[in-house]
Amino acid sequence: MQFDVRRLDIYRKVPKDLTQPTVTGAVISVSSILFILFLLVSELSLFITVELHSELTVEDPVRHSEKIPVFINLTLPGMNCDYLGLDIQDDMGRHEVGFKDNTVKVPTGDNGCRFESHFLINKVPGNFHVSTHSARQQPESPDMSHIVHKVRFGMELGADKEVKGSFNPLESVDKTGADPIATHDYILRVVPTVYEDISGNIRYPFQYTYSQREVIQYHHGGRAMPAIWFRYELSPITVRYKEKRKPFYTFLTTICAIIGGTFTVAGILDSFVFTAAEIFKKAELGKLS
Repeated sequence: MQFDVRRLDIYRKVPKDLTQPTVTGAVISVSSILFILFLLVSELSLFITVELHSELTVEDPVRHSEKIPVFINLTLPGMNCDYLGLDIQDDMGRHEVGFKDNTVKVPTGDNGCRFESHFLINKVPGNFHVSTHSARQQPESPDMSHIVHKVRFGMELGADKEVKGSFNPLESVDKTGADPIATHDYILRVVPTVYEDISGNIRYPFQYTYSQREVIQYHHGGRAMPAIWFRYELSPITVRYKEKRKPFYTFLTTICAIIGGTFTVAGILDSFVFTAAEIFKKAELGKLS
């Protein structure tokens, strides 16, 4: 006896002449297709969208280096560039006065200065400050009022990365209205950060929060020269960001669920409407038993 493979067909076909098209069925069919298209486009948009996941860990993410790059950029509108310099200190005994490498001083206005510097710090508490300590002659009327453009630890994250974080919170801090002879003290809490994009490229920016105070300092010889201090301390907590996209099998499963679910519900709805219409017709004809 020859086996007929068609007996395995669970999707038996109904002859076309035994089916009955209806206006209601057509409306439900068109609505179902439009609804499916809408959900498919929405799901495709979610699938191609990169999601950003974050987590906290206790680790040193940059084990290959004991240094952290720092970049500062600020303007002192009332201080001549000849008097300004960068001093760096830390708990490992480092003490540099008048750091000059990768330091740029650009005169602005009548007597102002735009100060930029890129340098490395050790992974220990310390400070760096803009002062007149390295000048051969101290100014008669020091003025440490300033505008902070950028104070960055670690790598640049990139302008195309939209991350809710605190990577440059000192940006646009304006202290031009402060007392010219006041010392400005910024206390920074630096948090290591790892950012991995969808291609697997890893960057190591650092976030930080800050508090600030202004004080006029005195010593036994009289009033101390003002300065702009940035005192930093590293947090043991690391923030990890990772870009992810939904796996393809999840997208495929959702598509199947959308199509199958929509047609199933549409079929139930069409059957219900058709049955109700038939009952109503029989009632009108008096054939309803």
